[in-house]
Amino acid sequence: MTTHRYRKAVALEYGHRATPVVTARGEDAFAEQLIAQARLHGVHVAEDPALVAALEKVRIDQEIPREVYTAVAVILSWVYWLKGMEPGDEKD
Repeated sequence: MTTHRYRKAVALEYGHRATPVVTARGEDAFAEQLIAQARLHGVHVAEDPALVAALEKVRIDQEIPREVYTAVAVILSWVYWLKGMEPGDEKD
């Protein structure tokens, strides 16, 4: 018996606005494509089902809601650290 792995993904953009914005979201095959493209372009992929559940309700091009600021900030700070960046470096 094989099981189908149900997957969701939400893409965020940060750096051009003060607050991260949802730029894409998808399920199953489209979610896999989003994740593959992110990795191909060196974009960090965080796996957080609770955060995805909160963000999948946000419209495309809408800023993230305040209730997920802390979760997103933790991920962003980790990504900055991994890339040896500081906030503001992405604007150069």
